[in-house]
Amino acid sequence: MFLAAVAAACVAPAASAQIDSVRLGVMKHNICVSDCKNADKESGVNINGELRFASPDWLGWAASPHPYVMASVNSDGNTSYGGVGLEWDWQFAPSWRLEPGFGYVIHDGAINNPFANGTPQAAAYVEDHVLLGSKDLFRTSLALTYDIAPTWAVQGIYEHLSHGQILGTGRNQGMDEIGVRVLWRFN
Repeated sequence: MFLAAVAAACVAPAASAQIDSVRLGVMKHNICVSDCKNADKESGVNINGELRFASPDWLGWAASPHPYVMASVNSDGNTSYGGVGLEWDWQFAPSWRLEPGFGYVIHDGAINNPFANGTPQAAAYVEDHVLLGSKDLFRTSLALTYDIAPTWAVQGIYEHLSHGQILGTGRNQGMDEIGVRVLWRFN
């Protein structure tokens, strides 16, 4: 609850702020990055949308991150989520930007196995579900953006969802996604 209040306090000033960009893309859902035993348990792709706001002056102390609100909906009815957070925007070459981000999401996926350990039902359930351990998750992201024009860009993005044993205890299988998005900037 405390983290939700902090996230809302960070995004609330942005609601009256100028929208910096709109981002829309497709994410490959639940990929293998380092621990592959939980990868590909859920099918479908996630349609990802985000509104990013201009960085408010009061966040200058933190290298001027941009507040965002986002939603990601799974095409097969598996884990979908929505949340808020901050993204930084560092141009490292002409037309190229690196955008790391950190946020908080709430999801509709599985938390724990509803069946007793050792039963055939429990074994079947874990074959098709990522057990995220908490409805509240951290979202870390890293995007590489290429500016096509002053108002248009394309972006490759990686994101990781996990409670990190901070927002929850026990199960923490986490989930990784990778995708591509199109950006339209307002300024």
